[in-house]
Amino acid sequence: MKRILIMNGPNLNLLGVREPGVYGNDTLANIEQRLREAAVQFGVHVDFVQSNHEGVLIDHIHAAIGKYDGIVINPGAFTHYSYALRDAFSSVGLPVVEVHLSNIHAREQFRHHSVIAPVAVGQIAGFGAYSYELGLQAIVRYLERSH
Repeated sequence: MKRILIMNGPNLNLLGVREPGVYGNDTLANIEQRLREAAVQFGVHVDFVQSNHEGVLIDHIHAAIGKYDGIVINPGAFTHYSYALRDAFSSVGLPVVEVHLSNIHAREQFRHHSVIAPVAVGQIAGFGAYSYELGLQAIVRYLERSH
């Protein structure tokens, strides 16, 4: 069974409370529950990590070597400037799908650029909590095609 790590960056622990007009009313716990259900349908195992600390996320990326087949991440604000996360992803060699609740390309100018996208197999943005389910489906399909 393929194993997928689903990661969330800073402030995503506040989903459901933080700017619901932008990010929706779903909590991170609700999103994770739906992803567990989707994982059963896709025949994969999922684990979750959320941190507001860049180094903690990097440690989880490094620890994913040999344990996970792919990663889905919503890097939050780290999307736009964390070369350390970008380098961690490129170092471990695991396929990564970047997801965002909002359409980062339709928001403030500083949000338009992702330093993660060049090392990801793809990016999904703008579908609210459903972006995660699309991201999970995308990584599963990518792994099926590449193995």
